[in-house]
Amino acid sequence: MKRKLRINGHSHLLPYPEEIPDFMREKEIFWVDEDRKYMLQKNWSRPVTDSSFFLSEKLEWMDKYNIDHAVVLNLSQLYGNGLRLEEMKKALRFQNDFNARIQYDHPSKFTCGFVVHPGFVRGALWEIERCVEELGLQLLCLPTHYMDTIGTWRCIFDEENEPIFDLASKYNLAVEIHPYDGEKFILLENTAWRFHLIWMLAQCADAYHFLTLNGYADKYPHMRTCFAHGGQLAQINLGRRIQGFDGRPDLFEGMVHPRKSVGHKNIFFDTLVHDTGSLKLLVENQGAEQILMGLDDPYPLGEMESAPQSSYPGKILDLAKERDILTEDECDAIWEDNVIKWLCGDDEKAKQKLIDRILK
Repeated sequence: MKRKLRINGHSHLLPYPEEIPDFMREKEIFWVDEDRKYMLQKNWSRPVTDSSFFLSEKLEWMDKYNIDHAVVLNLSQLYGNGLRLEEMKKALRFQNDFNARIQYDHPSKFTCGFVVHPGFVRGALWEIERCVEELGLQLLCLPTHYMDTIGTWRCIFDEENEPIFDLASKYNLAVEIHPYDGEKFILLENTAWRFHLIWMLAQCADAYHFLTLNGYADKYPHMRTCFAHGGQLAQINLGRRIQGFDGRPDLFEGMVHPRKSVGHKNIFFDTLVHDTGSLKLLVENQGAEQILMGLDDPYPLGEMESAPQSSYPGKILDLAKERDILTEDECDAIWEDNVIKWLCGDDEKAKQKLIDRILK
């Protein structure tokens, strides 16, 4: 019988301090202190809360929890918003080259994403071509929101970005939508971690709103989009959006009904919703086949081993089985089949190639 794989579809990895180029520290774009205690940017720092932020320790952590493979997203701090053009290009290229090296050096353990800045569409298209054609990457990481060239904040699923989605569909790319930078355009004081606990989820819901209204899941049939953190507020918000669309059709001329995208085979959500009530709603709304494993390790809001949170990697699926929200087979698919389907789509050769390199 074929061994069931455990693939984590939402993971992060920090470069070791010495791997980060000097210009990143000099320009205060992003760096890690020599003691590996903090990640830093200009006027910002965040503690490194687990040693598995780094490669060797990540591999040990994966081994400890029987995680066969991890999808490594870009670091949210490296979306490049607000940077000067040349600095942004160099910073994003560093991230993409770092992720490509990790995947190249450890093909059985990691599938890595690459990032582009949608505010500069032509440059973004060139970087997509480079990352796919030269670096062999197949996962495009995009922020829910970004700053355009005149300093206006926009949703990623703006019509101006259609050339990016067109190329993503041409290359059969998986796309990850992840929130960040809310405190830069939501005019509230940054206290009690509100931007991570509340507004990140609202950012995901906003991006999902426009993906569905623009009908992009059908318009770009070979692009498969996954929303971080279960697109949690998008699930509870579905009825309100449907009523709004039906009640004020004058505001949605030429747009697609929200119902059309519910459970769509090209729209995925990870499991990182923190409680079985939310997971049950996600399953009921979208279907278990559109859900993939996401641990968001090693961040403290990820599904990490933690006594105060009484948590461990995979806990939410164990609870979901206990409470008859998901079957054993559905949980196995969330760990393996659904992640592979998101990454590879209907390309059977790509699926087998991915499985082969994991099992090598």
